[in-house]
Amino acid sequence: MNFVNNIIGIELKTFEKKFSQAVESNTPLLDRIMKYIIKRKGKQLRPMFVFLSAKLHGEVNESTYRAAALVEMLHTATLVHDDVVDEAYERRGFFSVNAIWKNKIAVLVGDYLLSKGLLLSTANEDFQHLHILSDAVKKMSEGELLQIEKSRKLNLDEEVYFEIIRNKTASLLSSACGVGAYSTTKDHDITEKMKLFGENVGIAFQIKDDLFDYGSDNIGKPTGNDIQEKKLTLPLIFTLNKIDKAEKNSLIYIIKNQNRDKKKVQQVIDTVVRTGGIEYAQEKMLNYRDEALQILWSFPETPVRAALEELVRFTTDRKY
Repeated sequence: MNFVNNIIGIELKTFEKKFSQAVESNTPLLDRIMKYIIKRKGKQLRPMFVFLSAKLHGEVNESTYRAAALVEMLHTATLVHDDVVDEAYERRGFFSVNAIWKNKIAVLVGDYLLSKGLLLSTANEDFQHLHILSDAVKKMSEGELLQIEKSRKLNLDEEVYFEIIRNKTASLLSSACGVGAYSTTKDHDITEKMKLFGENVGIAFQIKDDLFDYGSDNIGKPTGNDIQEKKLTLPLIFTLNKIDKAEKNSLIYIIKNQNRDKKKVQQVIDTVVRTGGIEYAQEKMLNYRDEALQILWSFPETPVRAALEELVRFTTDRKY
């Protein structure tokens, strides 16, 4: 993504400093944990979408930096809380906050990040940013709870699957594009258009994550992690709806009762590959990517638009 960094590299470096300052705490333990989190941050895709969405329509300003910080605070808070809920002890190859400091402190750290985001917005009267992101947090919670409810019975259909990922994953990316655009335009129509753009990218992004679990020439070795966690993702949903009742019951039994047996998990993966679940999910992913690009192409052709297109294509072409 060299081209993207050429377009917003200066903004991203400035953002890193501003974000570090925004999450500082006078409590030594909290400050130590914040520094640990910052050092192990990921690709910063969401701040990238904030800055490019802002720059597509105007000049990046202090409101844009605050919008990116709010998005990153909320995203980080949800990751910290998710690790507690999922009892996950690693995040991007490093120990999670709860693995080092235990669950109670991890929950409080997530709460701290949420409160810092709220204070950053209210102190600067960024009420529209706050409105957009609060809606995203609500949707993320609803999506997570719906997934938990449906995973118990393994009765997920495609419509419900898309409702889950639209809320759980795509809503935050949608909001990132929305607050970025609003920070430079104050235009509600453009903001809504960019939110729809971000939602389509977010859905494509999640389907790509689903595909990592099954592996292919483009994706690499299958992991089967989603199957072990009893998550019904798009390739598997397609397969369960296509095979006969006996085979469907057999796969559901494996997912419910034998999801730690590597041979049985591989049997599920093989069935998904054989029945075309991978190709179906890839097609859906590219459809959502193309819908996002159609929205993007409705704006004037500029280097910023080209960088956004590169970032969109990265979400579906990435190897990790």
